[in-house]
Amino acid sequence: MKLQPDPHGNDNIVTAYASDFIAVGGRVLTRSLLLLPDRLDEQWGPDAYAGLSIEHVVHLAAFSCDVVLLGTGRRQRFPAPELLRPLVEAGRGFEIMDTAAACRTYNILVGEGRLPLAALILEKDPA
Repeated sequence: MKLQPDPHGNDNIVTAYASDFIAVGGRVLTRSLLLLPDRLDEQWGPDAYAGLSIEHVVHLAAFSCDVVLLGTGRRQRFPAPELLRPLVEAGRGFEIMDTAAACRTYNILVGEGRLPLAALILEKDPA
């Protein structure tokens, strides 16, 4: 799906996404990533939802943000409560959704001037 850019200066905005890529500001990315309006981390995350670990979530909890959006891949899956504990203990609000919905929600929140953190899992196609 192609998205229309929002004129918010230097904010990182998702400009397109599909099951195998996310474009941020027109730059195509093909692996899981962290996205904030002023930061992009291409090294975060597992290559599949099944690889999501406590270490990934601890990393998310360290950020100061309005809300953490966890995109769980092609479909919405809810992590075990113990996996989400670092976010709860850090007092971070979070939403769990499929990655496409997380991309859309992220853009809306940035457009409202909020500070979301999107943790977006891109799953590799099975070989």
